[in-house]
Amino acid sequence: MAGRRQKDSETHTTKYRGKDGRWHARVTVGRRIDGQLDRRHLQRKTKRELDEAVRALERDRDAGKRTWLQGEQTLGGWLEHWITAILPLSVRWKTLSTYQSLMKVHVIPKMGAARLADVRPEALELLYGQLLNEGRSAHVVHAVHRVLRSALGEAVRRHHLSQNPATVARPPRVATVEIDPLTSDECRSLLEAARGTPNAARWSVALALGLRQGEALGLSWDDVDLDAGVIHVRRAVQRRTWQHGCGSKPGGQPACGHGRGGYCPQRRAGGLMLVELKTRASRRLIVLPGPLLSELQAHRSDQLRRQEERRGLWDGTHNLVFATDVGGLIDPARDFKDWKNLLKAGGVRTVRLHDARHTAATLLLVQGVDLRTVMSIMGWTEMATAQRYVHAVSCLLCT
Repeated sequence: MAGRRQKDSETHTTKYRGKDGRWHARVTVGRRIDGQLDRRHLQRKTKRELDEAVRALERDRDAGKRTWLQGEQTLGGWLEHWITAILPLSVRWKTLSTYQSLMKVHVIPKMGAARLADVRPEALELLYGQLLNEGRSAHVVHAVHRVLRSALGEAVRRHHLSQNPATVARPPRVATVEIDPLTSDECRSLLEAARGTPNAARWSVALALGLRQGEALGLSWDDVDLDAGVIHVRRAVQRRTWQHGCGSKPGGQPACGHGRGGYCPQRRAGGLMLVELKTRASRRLIVLPGPLLSELQAHRSDQLRRQEERRGLWDGTHNLVFATDVGGLIDPARDFKDWKNLLKAGGVRTVRLHDARHTAATLLLVQGVDLRTVMSIMGWTEMATAQRYVHAVSCLLCT
């Protein structure tokens, strides 16, 4: 079926010489989303250059390749639109927050004024080099590259660009970090230091099952079947940045006068909360080893005793496995500090909390658990992720 024939008013072009001595054209390329005519402004030094630019735009329009942007769209303008109007429809808050931070801190201040159509691979590579020279890690610069590739890819998909310069630009190489798990002796020292603390089983879960921090803190007793000896990993604790709820003054400043949303008297949509895990692999069923099952049973009995002692104060909203002294969600920052204190108390070298997850995966492989089962326990989807642990396992077996 033939497409609708465009009216003359939708393909009209006007050319004129301006008072600035340059040649200008107004090219109608169709209608905007609001129904009004979409008129693009072109300007060149000579009439011949203007005629060539007009013909190129008209060819693209007639071939259905016209862009849908209004005016001279900048990279910063497109990134702001992508972050505020497009991304929130399809990504989770944490992903959105990360993307927004990377673009607003590293890209928009340096390249935001550039015309979107003028962004070239070489300009992006200069940006990456500048960030490295300023002391940013290759990991951060690579993350900037991935977000830019996604943002500009969306611009191509919507015909705002003819091609994506970020797919051509070369990001810096990110060195592979070798897995350095805790040893069996270090694990024992750590668990011995945790003995007697209210949530000692939390660290056993970390070292035996490799749950991510948010996953462990988000466990509910509704997710644990002590009779069957299994747990369902479904949710995670997440801290969201508080948003202003006070409105804005002229100029865009918050009406309350505070820069951060956390200080706003009418703050909203922030703080600790439970969120559903985002991938099917992350939502998983794990069989509990016998010793860990016994420890969780003892932990449950101890928690019920403390709950009875704090009757009237205990918050049972989420029925958490690992909770504060009054049953609430544990702040990940507080949890991380507890981890550091345990390392010090146990005389264990300083490692990241995430290294407990590396340790769990490595020890499972050392014990002969097959790779596919380990991937299921850890919630991995890529075989390449599991293969990173092969070298660490080989080293442990050789010692």
